[in-house]
Amino acid sequence: MSRPLEVAVVGAGFAGLAAAWDLAGKGHRVTVYEAGDQPGGLAAGYRDPSWDWTLEHFYHHWFTSDAEIKRLAEELGVADRILTLDPVTAQFVAGKAYALDGVLPVLRFPVIPLVDRLRLGLCIAWLKVLPDWRPLERVTARAWLRRWMGRAAFETVFDPLLSGKFGAHADRIPMSWLWARLKSRTPKLMYYAGGFQAFADRMVEGLLERGGGLRYGVPVERIEADEAGGLRLTAAGETRTYDRVIVTTGPQLLARMAPGLPADYLAGLEGLPYLGAVVALLSLDRPLMDRVYWLSMDKRDFPFLACVEHTNFAPAARYGGEHLVYVGDYLPADHRYFDMTPEAILDEWLPSLARINPDFDASWLRRSWLQRARYAQPVVEPGFSARIPPLETPIPGLYLASMTQVYPWDRGTNYAVELGRQVAARIGQA
Repeated sequence: MSRPLEVAVVGAGFAGLAAAWDLAGKGHRVTVYEAGDQPGGLAAGYRDPSWDWTLEHFYHHWFTSDAEIKRLAEELGVADRILTLDPVTAQFVAGKAYALDGVLPVLRFPVIPLVDRLRLGLCIAWLKVLPDWRPLERVTARAWLRRWMGRAAFETVFDPLLSGKFGAHADRIPMSWLWARLKSRTPKLMYYAGGFQAFADRMVEGLLERGGGLRYGVPVERIEADEAGGLRLTAAGETRTYDRVIVTTGPQLLARMAPGLPADYLAGLEGLPYLGAVVALLSLDRPLMDRVYWLSMDKRDFPFLACVEHTNFAPAARYGGEHLVYVGDYLPADHRYFDMTPEAILDEWLPSLARINPDFDASWLRRSWLQRARYAQPVVEPGFSARIPPLETPIPGLYLASMTQVYPWDRGTNYAVELGRQVAARIGQA
């Protein structure tokens, strides 16, 4: 380009920081606006004085297939801080936790007949080698799984996952969504020494080293086209003009910031459904589970979807010897949990931990935290690829980079980084 651009990035999550890092590296003048007081978005973390490492508000990890995170870590000079770990992931079925994170565990799974275990294993293997997800977008996951995996495997393994995660939307989730989960995910996982917050902090350091800026506690109120060219961005009562603006929040928030977008485009943004997340982090004085890191639950039997013992993944010594366990759920944004007190939610959730470990007692609990986000998980349906908004919005110079746009892949920081870099590259080519 003939001159450096003035670029505003709305949101200091992984997508926004990755876009800002790339654009600043090309010589553009970048300012990131963040409504909160720290970077990281949904991967931001706690900073307890007694811990060596930060810990995410909402449970996070990486897969060994997450190439974008590895590439960015190399550029930031911190690739040596990515740890590869081999935790146990399991599903709670018939009163017991069963590992289902490999071929042998699936073949040994005693709850369904052997023939169904074989069908389950063969279907997963076929999906992993299937190169093209598009034909699977036309059929729902429930229909495909019932037909090819059989009733026993579907009802025992996958129906609890779909029903628990998507609730009333479960009947409409396309098989392409499940293909992406099985295609990209690996039994071995990765974690950043210091926590995801430390990685986000390093991204900020890199941005500042490249001359970029970041403003915390400054929610963006309005974005509109300037008649003289460029875009006017209003935040905290102050209006500035930029050549380009990238919004990395949910589509509904973009609709509120930029009401001057065409009516049909705004309707499309508002029509992209999301689920919220409610997650409690519990500090216990002893382990809850024996070696299990991730335990998926059946919400017909439990009031939450997942129980994640982080200190069976990362060492408890890094957290002052505390045993840290997440319990969480995906829920509609109008669910009562978004208005209840943390104490009332824990009163409903804690008794269920005794079903996971019969010895559990409320006296094990040392302290707890509760986090809520109303826009956490995009909900997709057959033919969703036709509804994905492009990176460029109808307002010239205004871009959207949200988790709805990583489909068929599921939400995650690796795809957020990839998306942020894609929009930065698009601006560089404009």
